[in-house]
Amino acid sequence: MFYRKNMNGMGRNAKRLCVPLVALMFSASVEAQATAGAETQADAEQSPEVMVLTVEQAVDYALENSRTLKSNDIDLDIKARAAKYAWNVFLPTVQVSGTLARQNDIKSSIDSANRMIDLANGIASAISSGSMTPHTEETESMHWAAIGTASASLNLSLAYIQQIRAAKADYEVGKISWEQNQKETVLNIKKLFYGLLLQQENLKVQQNSLSNARSRARQAQTNYNNGRIPELSLLNAQVTYQNKIPEVEQMEQTVQQQLDTFAFLIGLPVGTRIELSGSIEPTYIEVDTDDLLAKYGDASLDIQSLQQNIKVLKLNLGALNLAAYTPALALSFSLQPTLADAFNKSWFESDNWTDGGSFSATIAWNLTNLLPFSANRQQAKDLQANIAKLELTMETLRENQKLSVRKAVDTLVQARQQIDSMSRNITLAQRSYDMTVRSYNNGATELLDLRDSETQLNQAKLGLANQKFNYISALLDLENTLNTDLLGGTK
Repeated sequence: MFYRKNMNGMGRNAKRLCVPLVALMFSASVEAQATAGAETQADAEQSPEVMVLTVEQAVDYALENSRTLKSNDIDLDIKARAAKYAWNVFLPTVQVSGTLARQNDIKSSIDSANRMIDLANGIASAISSGSMTPHTEETESMHWAAIGTASASLNLSLAYIQQIRAAKADYEVGKISWEQNQKETVLNIKKLFYGLLLQQENLKVQQNSLSNARSRARQAQTNYNNGRIPELSLLNAQVTYQNKIPEVEQMEQTVQQQLDTFAFLIGLPVGTRIELSGSIEPTYIEVDTDDLLAKYGDASLDIQSLQQNIKVLKLNLGALNLAAYTPALALSFSLQPTLADAFNKSWFESDNWTDGGSFSATIAWNLTNLLPFSANRQQAKDLQANIAKLELTMETLRENQKLSVRKAVDTLVQARQQIDSMSRNITLAQRSYDMTVRSYNNGATELLDLRDSETQLNQAKLGLANQKFNYISALLDLENTLNTDLLGGTK
């Protein structure tokens, strides 16, 4: 009963230590599950060498190979191009065309021409000079005409200026969103990295316990052979050792699987064997909630993004108001050279061509947009409502920021206190365990007492590692919330 109680206690402790890493691995594995189906066996080449990774190298791999970040790069390029060429609303619309047309009925044109000839002949007869001009006879060529068209039009409105500014502001929103995704990736990779180090620390403790159990089983065999302990004590030591073997082997397999998943998440080829280089040793800093908020409160990317979104909506609202309350100017110019009787006249004689083009300048004002129930005014009211909502969201975001910063600072303070306390406790637990081992080897202490002493030492070691991870995790969260490097490049 005492053995099972201690084993259950160790199991619960290990589960508590696994909680941060399991949560991180679950959230980060979404991308892995979404893309794993696309990986083929040809990509899963096994690497015979082990790649040693520091936390900085892991972050670099993730930033370079993340499919999500590559998709974000494309989104940012789209917004950048939209902002760069937003001025193209001032480009005129230019069109050219050429037409060869056949009129079905030209009788009226011929009759008109013949009347003009009769008039000319009458004048010539009256003054008794010149010869008479014969009437025009209809031919197939007269049905055909060549028509060319070249036109340019330009619409000008004050609303365009606001639209250009809105496009540039939207690009700024895109840049902030891109930076947020970058920092979120860095945060998750670092947490996963240190979480895996925590798991490896737990594994080392369990492997050490297995080694101790093996040594105790051997010592028990020696003591039994020398008549120092009964057979029951020997059996208990052997059972403890045998029960510990599958537990440690299972943990080794779990840690290796987590390392494989981590390698895939940062963009390494499937099957790459990695080894983490680093330790869970935080760099301690002195922080104060009010000072942090005063210095870095406005540096938060969430707040900057929301501010830019409000700016975009206000610019769009301004564009709608200008479109409603100011007129627009439309400029148009066209050329329309026409050649009648296209097959009988020379196309290269300018006198054979006539031009039906024109120039116009029009001021237009859509008075319907002034009506309070018009589509323009309703859209403006929707924008005003959305601006009001975002401003409320801004207030909520600032309050949440205060809570997040206060929580992180409290975690840092508490974790550091726990680290100091547990460091002292480990020293005492180690001394107690060493004395108990010597007493057990001399046959003066029962195996149950020795296991209890070892359990207390292991709990102290794992508790210290867990508090160090908590400190590092809280510091990373705090830096991410405030969008700053509180360690000044020392981490």
